[in-house]
Amino acid sequence: MKQEILMPKDRILETASLLFHRQGYNSTGINQIIDEAKVAKASFYDHFKSKEDLCAAFLNKRHDYWFAQLESFTAKSRTPHTKVLAAFDFIAFMNQKEDFRGCSFLNILSEISSGNNKILPIIQNHKKDLQEFFNNLISEKLLSAHIYLLFESALIESQLFRNQTPVETAKKIVQSLLKK
Repeated sequence: MKQEILMPKDRILETASLLFHRQGYNSTGINQIIDEAKVAKASFYDHFKSKEDLCAAFLNKRHDYWFAQLESFTAKSRTPHTKVLAAFDFIAFMNQKEDFRGCSFLNILSEISSGNNKILPIIQNHKKDLQEFFNNLISEKLLSAHIYLLFESALIESQLFRNQTPVETAKKIVQSLLKK
């Protein structure tokens, strides 16, 4: 099978995605990205003015990918409640697929300054879109917020303990909440 050759900008983004995911944002340097993407330094700066701009592009791409995967994963569900429960199965799926790396957005949030005006809004918008995902399924706002917070905590706790128990527990709690 013939392997697709990526353009320099795509190689940079793909390499940064892997490195940010594996090493973290602060531990990944521009020179490492340039070396591993096999691009010239000038090519990097033609596409991205800074590491921060690259991170913003990475997060925007990750947002699109993540929500496409979530929508695809939950699309088979017939009711809003089963779709909510499938969202927790999605966490378990992503944990297996990505070796319990957790949420790229929260991982990067922990590495940036609180006043970052380029990356922080992207992270906030991702989380607002996730809240909206649950709001669209659950009309009761307090219940929707509760489910969102359980989702987030299951994601973080499963990363911390590198197992699915927090996801399974959160899903059981959500099942009991939806029965009321």
